[in-house]
Amino acid sequence: MIRLLIVDDSPLMRRLLGGVFTAEGDFEIAFARNGVEALEQLHVFKPDVITLDVNMPEMDGLACLDRIMLERPCPVVMVSSLTEAGASVTLQAFELGAIDFITKPERAISLEMGTLGPKLVDTVRNAAQARLPSSLRLAERVRLRSGLTNPTPAMVPSRRASALPRVRRTKAAPAHGLVLIGVSTGGPPALDAVLSRLPADFPWPIVVAQHMPGSFTGPLARRLDKLCALTVTEAILPMPLAPAHVYVGKGDADVIIGIRPDGPVVMAAPSLPEHRWHPSVDRLVESAMQHFAPDRLIGVLMTGMGSDGAEAMARLHEQGGCTIAEAEESAVVWGMPGELVRRGGAQVIAPLEQIADRILGMVERS
Repeated sequence: MIRLLIVDDSPLMRRLLGGVFTAEGDFEIAFARNGVEALEQLHVFKPDVITLDVNMPEMDGLACLDRIMLERPCPVVMVSSLTEAGASVTLQAFELGAIDFITKPERAISLEMGTLGPKLVDTVRNAAQARLPSSLRLAERVRLRSGLTNPTPAMVPSRRASALPRVRRTKAAPAHGLVLIGVSTGGPPALDAVLSRLPADFPWPIVVAQHMPGSFTGPLARRLDKLCALTVTEAILPMPLAPAHVYVGKGDADVIIGIRPDGPVVMAAPSLPEHRWHPSVDRLVESAMQHFAPDRLIGVLMTGMGSDGAEAMARLHEQGGCTIAEAEESAVVWGMPGELVRRGGAQVIAPLEQIADRILGMVERS
């Protein structure tokens, strides 16, 4: 049985969520109306996974998440709105240690629960199996257990990891190569960890397919732009590929590489039904292979459930391109990168903290 704690101040939401998981037959469920009750249940019920609403009285979701990760870390799925404000809070939650998120229905909750339910169950099941880094806020946890501090909700810092000056280009230089990154569950912190280690003069463009709703990818791009030395933007309209730039694919659509008279471009494209997740990593890699020689491409597949990207990157590797799969030891969910490894398509298998150096080495040898 999976021990699930549902934390929400809405009686209707608790009843609907409880009904979805009770019907599955393998969930043992407890409820909390706010963050204070959730912390009590954390030690009494000892959940395997938690769904956590953001806006609650007495103690909100971020403050509660902060204490969960210090007192008894376990996988947390945030329940977020589809608004830009909801996206911003969710991204802060990832920094504090949340594994994934689900979005509240925009219309009557009871009417949409039938279609939302299966995805909700999949998300929570995968989160229950997710791997929390043993080093996650370890120093703070030790101080708390030693009685040396009474922590307040953590503030996520705004920082630029690289001390190198940012390179601002008014005109796109020719793209001699391209880095393609695919990521899903646990992706925002993983992207931060990789992109923040790349220098401001990184010579190739980078395109990211992160599975997310359309209202989330813009805030994600702006957040990453503040956290790393590279220029990060959301790819919507056709944009020339420029070195030292990162292009985050628009959510609820696909991101593809095209060609214009003055060179290759990145753009959003309507999603295709044959791809389950969007932006599709497989479709991104396939489009890039139409316009770049395989030895001019580096494919990176990181944490995420499912297999998106594995087929296309395995083909890229077979044709002479470079591929990197995140190692199981660091991946929150070793689904996508694990499938690439199983297909024999990973040239390099590396933990998260080594991926940036591996990318730099591949670019230097090209």
